[in-house]
Amino acid sequence: MEYALPLLIVVVTALLVYAIIKTNPAKPAALPPRAAGPYVPQLPAAAPALHWSDKGRFLVEVVNESRYQATLQELAGEHGEHAAARACVATLVPDDQNAYENTAVAVFVEGRMAGYLAPKEALQFRQRLKFKEIEGQPTTCDAQVRGGGRWQGRHLAYVLVLDIEPLD
Repeated sequence: MEYALPLLIVVVTALLVYAIIKTNPAKPAALPPRAAGPYVPQLPAAAPALHWSDKGRFLVEVVNESRYQATLQELAGEHGEHAAARACVATLVPDDQNAYENTAVAVFVEGRMAGYLAPKEALQFRQRLKFKEIEGQPTTCDAQVRGGGRWQGRHLAYVLVLDIEPLD
């Protein structure tokens, strides 16, 4: 008899848990349909709020994903066997719609997506925008497409470096 009450409590609890699981009161919301291709942010039509400069030091490197190599190669232009060093202007756009990184900053060159700032650098960059009171607005800076030269019989990857103060 001393085990009857605890056993009854366990059985009733088990039945309640089973009923809750079976009815599933908190059904997860349906996920939005996935895009056919990889996510690409939109370059806003708004004029840049500011042009950054670090006096030509080019110390900030854009995250170099393989899917942007073809774009960087086209932007580099013809450079023969030697590494490219093509000057251009980059547009930095806070990407609030990015499902993978909530502080993402997309980098465009000549209207084409060229990569992202690294996550820690993107956070620092957004803090700079906030300090300048231009949160969420596109800005520009001078940039260089480098690389693509030959070394030991192989072509090196291309990189995009930005002329903004280091984001540490």
